Amino acid sequence: MLKRKYGDRSEWTRVIDRRFTQAYLDEVEFKGFITYLKVLKVTDPLFVQYGEKKVCIVDDGYTWLQHFPQDEQFSITTMFDSDGEIVQWYIDICYQIGIENGRPWLDDLFLDIVVLPTGEIFLIDEDELEEALVKRMIDLPLYELARSKSEAITRMIEVNKFHLLELTKIHKVHLQRLIEKQNV
Repeated sequence: MLKRKYGDRSEWTRVIDRRFTQAYLDEVEFKGFITYLKVLKVTDPLFVQYGEKKVCIVDDGYTWLQHFPQDEQFSITTMFDSDGEIVQWYIDICYQIGIENGRPWLDDLFLDIVVLPTGEIFLIDEDELEEALVKRMIDLPLYELARSKSEAITRMIEVNKFHLLELTKIHKVHLQRLIEKQNV
């Protein structure tokens, strides 16, 4: 059974005050849903470790922008700090993306790619993917899909051809304007 993740992250109890909006974009560069979560207050900041680097990925004032590209098998969440600087891009490899009651979701295939602003790339949760195959949570074709999709995206990032990374700042401004209109 795959874990379904929703773009509004309404189940996230660490975030105690938030602003949220979402939009559907139909552009040449991107077609799909984008969610915008402005974190106003958290119970505790959240830090993750990548090799020697300890990175804060959520705290008061942070913003998470998540892209759900149509007809793709990945989703990308861009985490911005309280100064609006990108902390990381987090790419979920997924089986499928859909909409339920107006909320975008993805069925997670365990394997993830993290890209830091320094250009460092980390493939994470390989152990979870292996365990999912062993425990028959996924079959061999889904396992191979996760592997091949993550390899293809990593190659595109390495040669600067994964253009969605570049679009995140532009799309953030677009959704910030939407949320400002909602709060007027």
